[in-house]
Amino acid sequence: MIDSTAHDRPRALVITTAGINCDLELARAFELAGARAEPVHLNRLMQDPSMIEAYDLVGLPGGFSYGDAVAAGRIAAQLMRRTIHGALVQAVARGVPMIAPCNGFQVAVQVGLLPGPPPGESWTEEPPEPTVALAVNDTGRFADRWVRVSYPSDSRCIWTAGLDPPPHDARLPIAHGEGRFVVASDAVLETLRRGGQVAVRYATDDNPNGSVDDIAGICDASGLVLGLMPHPERWTRWTQHPFWTRLDASTREGDPPGLAMFRAAVRHVMSRRETCTVGGG
Repeated sequence: MIDSTAHDRPRALVITTAGINCDLELARAFELAGARAEPVHLNRLMQDPSMIEAYDLVGLPGGFSYGDAVAAGRIAAQLMRRTIHGALVQAVARGVPMIAPCNGFQVAVQVGLLPGPPPGESWTEEPPEPTVALAVNDTGRFADRWVRVSYPSDSRCIWTAGLDPPPHDARLPIAHGEGRFVVASDAVLETLRRGGQVAVRYATDDNPNGSVDDIAGICDASGLVLGLMPHPERWTRWTQHPFWTRLDASTREGDPPGLAMFRAAVRHVMSRRETCTVGGG
């Protein structure tokens, strides 16, 4: 059967390349949230960056892009900086929400999408030098488990809006060896805090990698671009929770936090669409 509403659903671009292994989960999360996900290989986008103009949402999935051969996300990021950085920045400027979990986060900070320009300042034409990074976990080991998190109420992130306080023990799954969030200076950290750009924090006693200020994820000043080390795309069904049968039945009536993030982004796109239609913009 042909879905007659398919053409009305927002189009979500999932950028994939060699070594990426979370693209299917990311695409599924977009689909469950009401978008139409379309995986596209980075090589195609490098050849024609204008392809990005056709999409309403963008996802940089997790995995091990190019085998993390040099450093986590380094090769993919350098390719993007030289070819599609401008197209991605233009997409943010026209209001496109972007999500970058795990390896995607590592790529996004090196491309220059995060933390982005400070509030009130414009994007630069050339990719900026990174001011934050994801370093090797302070344990020196790969971490693969669920961690407790919170979502700061003062965050401007459109993906996490309304998630805190949660009606349950808030957790998200992680799987990374280089997830320790570090900043170039105290001033950078203060700018993130003051600007409401801290989107996700680990519980103080459940910080799996030694991230500064327990930061698990940040957004840009517009609130549209979210990068985080946890994998929200891996919690779109309650049955994926490590002890879901012990959660109160009333808790499981709504969406899991992972799916809620994607629904929030899709609602944002649809709301802007309606505003443009009514306003004739």
